[in-house]
Amino acid sequence: MPRGRKLNDYVAGFSVDKYKQNQRITRISERTLVIGADIAKKIHVARAVDFRGLELGKECTFYNDQEGLMKLALWMKELQQANAKTEIVFGVEPTGHYWFPLAAFLEGQGIKVVVVNPHHVNKTKELEDNSPTKSDYKDAKVIADLIRNGKYSEPSLPTKEYADLRILMNFREKVSINLKQVKARIGNWFDRFFPEYSSVFKEWDGKTSLMTMRRFPTPEEVVSTGARGILTHWKTEVKRGVGIKRAEQLYAAATSSIGLTEGTMAARLELSALLEQFDLFIKQLESTMQKVMEILEKIPGAAHMLSIPGVGEVTVAGFLAEVGDLNKYDHGQQIIRLAGLNLKENSSGKRKGKTGITKRGRSRLRALLFRCMMPMVAKNEVFKALHKHYTTRSQNPLKKKQSIIALCGKLIRILYTLGTKQKEYDAIDVLGPVRQAQLQRSAA
Repeated sequence: MPRGRKLNDYVAGFSVDKYKQNQRITRISERTLVIGADIAKKIHVARAVDFRGLELGKECTFYNDQEGLMKLALWMKELQQANAKTEIVFGVEPTGHYWFPLAAFLEGQGIKVVVVNPHHVNKTKELEDNSPTKSDYKDAKVIADLIRNGKYSEPSLPTKEYADLRILMNFREKVSINLKQVKARIGNWFDRFFPEYSSVFKEWDGKTSLMTMRRFPTPEEVVSTGARGILTHWKTEVKRGVGIKRAEQLYAAATSSIGLTEGTMAARLELSALLEQFDLFIKQLESTMQKVMEILEKIPGAAHMLSIPGVGEVTVAGFLAEVGDLNKYDHGQQIIRLAGLNLKENSSGKRKGKTGITKRGRSRLRALLFRCMMPMVAKNEVFKALHKHYTTRSQNPLKKKQSIIALCGKLIRILYTLGTKQKEYDAIDVLGPVRQAQLQRSAA
């Protein structure tokens, strides 16, 4: 069992969880029709139970189209009338993206949609028939039973500008991955056909280098063009920063190149195609971020969140894309739980287990905060001082990674405060006079 302050945090967290669990259970009454649905790409299966777990009617198998959704709505309405139910709670297992249109349809019908943890479904499926067998029909009943026992959560589907922001940031992440892959392929191309190129251009994606790659990428073409010809081509677009010395370096590197000389025609075609992809992904990133910035200007509090030194547009946009409207939360601790950064401990009696984070939340949000915090502990004076304090304090010092995780939680609370209260970042407000004096004494 945790001791001291940790015990108080543990009890407080347990009390909050207990209160929310009681709320969920209380919501499922004898007037509630509980429906669990196993979601697939084309065909869904739904089953209905009452608050005691008695199955009502037959299952409903419906397609993921308008006709299928209308069939589901009619099936639920008939069950509701036949069993004198006044409320419907519809639950799914969010293991993919196929449930999004269904959830939007049901919310449009005024039906409450909840989700159950896929981990819980997997662990409790044997309680249904004492068998590890898995099927869509069985999973639908397992999901319904979890809901009636209060083992569910209410999803926060983004709307309006937050929906646009989530789609744009997800698309940006995919484009960034594609861009990295193309850069790696271009590096692979140079390793095969012009290994010495990096000795002339440290970064191949500069303007002068891209001009060279498009006009004379192979050593043979560089040698045939000559240093003067190369410089003449450069000067058509680049007026400053390059001269004959750089052109002579490129010519010398091409003269002594050990690159492959067979298949150069196909190699040039390959590089041309890779450069087209590179240009496309760069353009997509720029246009995406332009739209993101337009949306951020419309969201109250976003500009105040950007006032934190070391926090940029990508961090704020990614944070809001994952979290949504901050006004839906009562406290920053709720967002910490959403990110899976809340602490867990496995202790019993005198045995004290290892403390870590639950990781039961949005992995993208955790990764975003971690990537943001790495440079902040080096450049942001407040977080730099806190990181030093956490890792060097006399009692219970943290490891560097543990300190960064703790500071990610602090950053969440700061972003929440600035976003909801719409106030500028102030280091004194963040630390408080007492903590600021402690850090100053430890630094001295």
